[in-house]
Amino acid sequence: MSQITARLPDEIVASLDAAAARLHRSRADIIRRAIEYYLDDFEDIACAISVLQDPADASLDWDKAKGDLLGLD
Repeated sequence: MSQITARLPDEIVASLDAAAARLHRSRADIIRRAIEYYLDDFEDIACAISVLQDPADASLDWDKAKGDLLGLD
């Protein structure tokens, strides 16, 4: 496992300490989990953007899709 150092504004450190106290966790654990969640979301967003930018990917007509879901013809 590697160690990193970051400079954070005092307000973020105060929020971090409050979260750590409420969750009975260390600062390092809160930061590690926050980064993990961020990176998971980043991967999901990057994948979605890739799909949206693929010109070969078929797109749906919103009105037709909504009509199909509602059983309208």
